[in-house]
Amino acid sequence: MNKLIVVSGGTKGIGRAIVEKFMRNGFDAIVCARNEDDLLKMNQEIKAKYPNQKLITVVADLSDKLETEKFINEIKAVNSSVDVLVNNTGLFIPGQIHSEEDGLLETMINTNLYSAYRLSRGLVQDMITQNHGYIFNVCSTASITPYTNGGSYCISKYAMYGMSKVLREELKLHNVRVTAVLPGATQTASWADDFVETLPDNRLMQAEDIATMVYSAYTLPVRACVEEILIRPILGDL
Repeated sequence: MNKLIVVSGGTKGIGRAIVEKFMRNGFDAIVCARNEDDLLKMNQEIKAKYPNQKLITVVADLSDKLETEKFINEIKAVNSSVDVLVNNTGLFIPGQIHSEEDGLLETMINTNLYSAYRLSRGLVQDMITQNHGYIFNVCSTASITPYTNGGSYCISKYAMYGMSKVLREELKLHNVRVTAVLPGATQTASWADDFVETLPDNRLMQAEDIATMVYSAYTLPVRACVEEILIRPILGDL
């Protein structure tokens, strides 16, 4: 039986690259996203590339508690132990604390923090029982570096980084590893296409760069845990 990876927000960018990296190495995958069309397209493309692996896609908005619980139930219905969980669901809306739209903090916390908190809680008990597992929390350099126009996004990513540290301490005696992934400027849907086109190639990382580091951390012996992956473009963040 193939090992199983679960990736939230896995149809694009870093999430998609991680799914492909692990499936290329023999994993089955369960992926959720909000957009059904994106999931259908991904399903077709992945099955053509990796016919010997299984991909299950689920429409779910993990900013919503009930939809997160539905996704957890879908995962458990597969009746296969989860070897790797990647909490990648995220949303970036620029703003400043003193002037951003009312309610933006709640939106960011629900999407960027509570999604990971609830999904981890829903799956980690089985990892504890089986005495192995790996959780990657996709944070950001915004988790450690405040910046103007980061506003509620920075707050939510700081919180997710803190959650990763707490989980790491709670789970280390159960052979469950936890890694916070802190990517800098990466070419994903968060960046405007017209802006990206004006930049030289070495000013943005590619999603595949992050996926390579995540998979490398996973392949280490269980006795070793990469607590965090901080990775930036060679010339630094924008």
